[in-house]
Amino acid sequence: MAECGTKQIDPNAKQPIQGIKNIIAVASGKGGVGKSTTAVNLAVAMAQNGHKVGLLDADIYGPSMPNMLGLKGRKPEVDTASKTLYPLENFGVKVMSIGFLVPDDQAMIWRGPMVAGALKQLLQDVAWGELDALIIDMPPGTGDAQLTLSQTVPVTGAVVVTTPQDIALIDCKKGIQMFDKVHVPTLGIVENMSVFICPHCNGESHIFDQGGAEALSKEFKTDVIAQVPLNMGIRENGDAGTPIVAALPDSKEAKIYKDLAKTVMDKVTTLNKRKITIPVMAG
Repeated sequence: MAECGTKQIDPNAKQPIQGIKNIIAVASGKGGVGKSTTAVNLAVAMAQNGHKVGLLDADIYGPSMPNMLGLKGRKPEVDTASKTLYPLENFGVKVMSIGFLVPDDQAMIWRGPMVAGALKQLLQDVAWGELDALIIDMPPGTGDAQLTLSQTVPVTGAVVVTTPQDIALIDCKKGIQMFDKVHVPTLGIVENMSVFICPHCNGESHIFDQGGAEALSKEFKTDVIAQVPLNMGIRENGDAGTPIVAALPDSKEAKIYKDLAKTVMDKVTTLNKRKITIPVMAG
């Protein structure tokens, strides 16, 4: 099987999406590390910071954004003539997910090419409008969805989410390596569930170990851009359809996500400034 590398990615084949300034992937090597929670709070925090933001749920097999953004049961408008989908909106964020288009109890038993086709449609056939950033909540792993994204549109950068435990860090490392091979910069690592703070005594417990994300960031010359504690409020509000940055905007946890949103946009701005356009001289 051919390795995913430079020869498989044709930069000229990537088509920017009109109106979208930056595409930011939120990814993880392993499921269950809080990637979707990070993506939704990052998107809402960016909107709170004054940016025009979209959020694409690219997890075809396990879409979670309809629930996490309080949009369960809603359907997007469709222009049948142009085959255009219009995203739903909540908390200042435009949202599209396969979860809006199929019943909750219907399993998506699709092979890779069907997943790739669905992702392309959700990227290109949606009327996103003018956006400063489109956040893409990727499925876990380094498979079809990740390759489709990197081959289809120019991705500004990736935020990689992990927990501190070794088994998650191993897969996080694979995720960073994959993005490096397809020439997508890693904006930084989010260490989720970094510490548990007891609500009774305020004692700290490193349930999933500690220091792993920092070591990984040094290995790949990137940064740990947020450390999010294991917190019941984050989980409860996410399950209730109101991300914690919206439900408890003055909480310590909300501030972590707001700082993360600022850091990500600062890094994106720096990356874009480094891009040099060489003018074509008249012959």
